[in-house]
Amino acid sequence: MEIQSLIVTGMELIGTIAFAASGAMVGIHRRMDVFGVCVLGVITAVGGGMTRDIILGNVPGALTNPVYVIAAVITALALFAVLYFKVNVLQGRIGIVYDKVMLIMDSIGLGIFTAAGVITGINAGYIGDVFLLTVLGTLTGVGGGLLRDMMAGQPPYIFVKHVYACASVTGAVCCVWIYRLLGQVPAMFIASAVVMAIRFLAAHFRWNLPHVRLDG
Repeated sequence: MEIQSLIVTGMELIGTIAFAASGAMVGIHRRMDVFGVCVLGVITAVGGGMTRDIILGNVPGALTNPVYVIAAVITALALFAVLYFKVNVLQGRIGIVYDKVMLIMDSIGLGIFTAAGVITGINAGYIGDVFLLTVLGTLTGVGGGLLRDMMAGQPPYIFVKHVYACASVTGAVCCVWIYRLLGQVPAMFIASAVVMAIRFLAAHFRWNLPHVRLDG
């Protein structure tokens, strides 16, 4: 049981770092100071999970176990420091590589946190409620990014780009059913992989949901 707990914690830390990096970069691009960059990094990493915990009637885990907040702050500070002292580091070929790395990191974070949200709901006793578990998983996956974009004053990414929320919903549903068949760890790994695969395919083929174009 301890090994299983360590695996889950490790995956959540990876997701935290991934989301914190994406949040920090939004703050940097919006020309925020170091505090603003850290706030966006933290809110992206733990905002969805905190909202989920509040819905479940619990004190948010990010407040009772600050290791995730600390990891998010360190990640945001590291990115800020690199770009503060080498402002042109992301230009040219390095910038192209960075964009791909950020897509990978963001997809990893989305997959892991979507699965973590479902598992948290199951551990809270709601294994029979597929709809609630799907909502919890999706909210955990996309909630931090939604809060980040609102705080940064830009259209929420989940509403405009590459079936982002749809990937989270699909992964959450997969996580519920795989948990019932194979257990917690396989559910987290497989559901995370499903989310990441959808995100990579959507980015590569430029999949987007239909939207209305109002010209003039």
